[in-house]
Amino acid sequence: MKNKYLLVLAAFVALFSSCNALKKIAAKDVSVHTSANKKQHKPTNDFLNIEVSPGSVVTSKHKTSGIKKSVNDNQYDHLLINSDASIEKMSFLQLKYAIYTNATVEALNNLSLLNKIEEWWGTNYCMGGTSKTCIDCSAFSSLLLKEVFKISLPRTAQEQYAVSEKIETTDLKQGDLVFFHTQGRAVSHVGVYLINNKFVHASTSNGVTITDLNDAYWLPKFIGAGRINKENNWEANGQ
Repeated sequence: MKNKYLLVLAAFVALFSSCNALKKIAAKDVSVHTSANKKQHKPTNDFLNIEVSPGSVVTSKHKTSGIKKSVNDNQYDHLLINSDASIEKMSFLQLKYAIYTNATVEALNNLSLLNKIEEWWGTNYCMGGTSKTCIDCSAFSSLLLKEVFKISLPRTAQEQYAVSEKIETTDLKQGDLVFFHTQGRAVSHVGVYLINNKFVHASTSNGVTITDLNDAYWLPKFIGAGRINKENNWEANGQ
């Protein structure tokens, strides 16, 4: 009987030991399987591998076609001059001078004139000056009419007044001349009429700028307006 109990006890111990071993093996398998799954399904950061270059916005791995900032200033200026961007530049000038003259953008369609004004805008005034260092009123009016309207003028404001066809202010058109006396009664200042009572000139205080004919300073000094047609061009007639 005693041997029988010992045999049962031994069998029970063996069975218990084998169960523990199976549990350890099963737990190990589960651990390995879980680790494998974690490794297999580990979140990747591929969606963060985004190539970004200044000047462009990228929201995927596909590159955009945006212009990169690596293009230097000279190259960018070249693009402006040789692409539709140059048209945008001219549209900007139309908008800018529409504000200055209180006119519609469509009314300012002489782009050559706008470009020339912009080129000389703010140039300082000096008596006898003819360069971008400084220029006087009659030199500026001569330059503007010659380069934009292909009309030559004599050198001084008094001479320009003398050769111009006198017109009423109600008949003023773009490119006509407006004359003033700032010293005594003689003609001593000239500007080029634009639109809406505005004229561009080289003033002693602001350099090349745009002013209204009704300005408190200029209105009392206004002498009259004149026109130089190509038919009565001073140089063409040999004067």
